[in-house]
Amino acid sequence: MKIPKRLAPLVEDGLVDEVIRQLMSGKEAMVFVVRCGEEVRCAKVYKEANKRSFRQSVDYTEGRKVKNSRQARAMEKGSKYGRKAQEEAWQSAEVDALYRLAAAGVRVPRPYNFHEGVLLMELVTDDSGNAAPRLNDLVLTEERAREYHHALIQQVVRMLCAGVVHGDLSEYNILVGSEGPVIIDLPQAVDAAGNNHASSMLDRDVTNLANYFGQFAADLRATDYGKEIWSLYESGELHAEVKLTGRFERSVKPADLVGVMREIDDARAAEEARLARINGM
Repeated sequence: MKIPKRLAPLVEDGLVDEVIRQLMSGKEAMVFVVRCGEEVRCAKVYKEANKRSFRQSVDYTEGRKVKNSRQARAMEKGSKYGRKAQEEAWQSAEVDALYRLAAAGVRVPRPYNFHEGVLLMELVTDDSGNAAPRLNDLVLTEERAREYHHALIQQVVRMLCAGVVHGDLSEYNILVGSEGPVIIDLPQAVDAAGNNHASSMLDRDVTNLANYFGQFAADLRATDYGKEIWSLYESGELHAEVKLTGRFERSVKPADLVGVMREIDDARAAEEARLARINGM
């Protein structure tokens, strides 16, 4: 096929030998199947901000670091340079997350290169060697739904152990390869420790999984893995092999308002005594 304009620099620089076909066009990028030497990979070409249907939100970008203070100021002002820097940061967030998660053993496409705004990565394939389907394109048996749900909850745990929350996880950004589910589309991934919305995003991701797989195994809708996982993370007890129950006991103990007021009164009295000693000197 004719080489798309955005892929031309990769062909010229020898990173891509042939563009085979377009694989898909999503809300934030177009993906092409390409040949790199003896291997077939995919190239993700990010759409410009004004052509994306997924808009960057401060909920996602909160806590992200930029290269320098000049970039940070420009991004805050919304200048042309700032918008360009913001786009680069948005794209590199996925690249960084993929390398980080692949190293942690999370099943994501293996990244190979990021060049001229194009991400070269593993082409996830099915048992026949064809491009793997998205989860939402499959009809599952109850047994297979439970198997995939369990596998994905384990991946969510591994992601959080690596300090990452997907932020937009659903059946639309999970591929089913020859070795099971593979998580994709991570430019909106958030840092668990640096983003105040991370816990609610994780809970939403897990709820999306429960609702989808609950179509095939109804009892999965009643599970509460999200809050259980986050509670273990906060307490420092989360690890890749943790045994989960799918239940979370919420505290219903009423607040001890009398005790709180007593502590406030004691602190006030101590401060008044301290000031009295100072004035009496």
